[in-house]
Amino acid sequence: MPVEILMPALSPTMEEGTLAKWLVKEGDTVSSGDLLAEIETDKATMEFEAVDEGVIGKILIAEGSEGVKVNTPIAVLLEDGESADDIGAAAPAAAPSAAPVTVETASPAPVAAPAAPKAADGGRVFASPLARRIAAEKGLDLSQIAGSGPRGRIVKADVQDATASTPAAVAASAPESQPTPVAAAAPTGPSTDAVLKTYADRSFTEIKLDGMRKIIAARLTEAKQTIPHFYLRRDIKLDALLKFRGQLNKQLEGRGVKLSVNDFIIKACALALQSVPAANAVWAGDRILQLKPSDVAVAVAIEGGLFTPVLKDAEMKSLSALSAEMKDLATRARDRKLAPHEYQGGSFAISNLGMFGIDNFDAVINPPHGAILAVGAGVKKPVVGLDGELTVATVMTVTLSVDHRVIDGALGAELLQAIVENLENPMVMLA
Repeated sequence: MPVEILMPALSPTMEEGTLAKWLVKEGDTVSSGDLLAEIETDKATMEFEAVDEGVIGKILIAEGSEGVKVNTPIAVLLEDGESADDIGAAAPAAAPSAAPVTVETASPAPVAAPAAPKAADGGRVFASPLARRIAAEKGLDLSQIAGSGPRGRIVKADVQDATASTPAAVAASAPESQPTPVAAAAPTGPSTDAVLKTYADRSFTEIKLDGMRKIIAARLTEAKQTIPHFYLRRDIKLDALLKFRGQLNKQLEGRGVKLSVNDFIIKACALALQSVPAANAVWAGDRILQLKPSDVAVAVAIEGGLFTPVLKDAEMKSLSALSAEMKDLATRARDRKLAPHEYQGGSFAISNLGMFGIDNFDAVINPPHGAILAVGAGVKKPVVGLDGELTVATVMTVTLSVDHRVIDGALGAELLQAIVENLENPMVMLA
């Protein structure tokens, strides 16, 4: 029977997306792994693949369509011997409760469907031709395999890793649970109609909220309403770091490497999380997860929003490696080409507005992170030296926003002290 291809959930927060471009047309024959379309999520433009073979019988959603809900049928795939006449009344408005996504992506995985439907007397088992062929080659009993396709249909992924000795294969790539999509931000303040009425006699341009802006609004509203923030502030003297950075950059010119102050900040935070491991943690609802590696997220401003790509195992990487990775992630973030695994995770984040001349600010924690460091500009200020004399130093103010459920005051202060020591004694970070 014809198989509906559904709009996939390509990120944990995705509830709808834009079908940017079809890479196939009606009548095309596709195989498992073939690219079908490009989908714009709230974060990036991603390709997705077919998990089955057949012929594209009908495209239900035109390319360029916005606001397509996850699990909405977007096309119909025909099997051998089927024609467009078999599609029947398939339409874009088909029930979204139909079974899970019929495409696969790198991350996240689709939700597994119920077990394949079977008659009590051993009737028909629904499986694709490719799945049947692989099962026959492996000597597998299809009635003992759970299907992850629409309405429990068995597809290639369900049988390709199964063995003849396995009585029942688990539905392919289906995690035990999926991250709960972030709900839309609760209405606050005056209603839309009330605001429009207030400004009815004024000239304005109405800007439609895209997926990214909706998610930012929802997540940060949730963060400020549910996370008990507290804030710790410190001034950091940067003169030793600036001198050391200048020396390193001169020596690295031949390699085309130029380290930024932000590269040192990333390294300092990563090492501080190792020095204070209890602060390298995230809030997990009914427990705290204490991470072993230092996975540091860094906020990157893009048009219409921001990304927080994650530098994993940052404590293990050299300054030049961190610099190159950060430049690559920032460039692809601005082009919206990051994969979900590149901006999800981490336990700690950095938001640096110093390049915009901001002296200091308080950043909002990005859940489930335990803390975020807000970094201001380095400014020359009069300071009192160790000998009591007045002198001038380059001072940078930082603010550590902390989730009190994860990190208490003294522990937060210990973490911030470790960050300060690393930045004021930069050579120590190379030891």
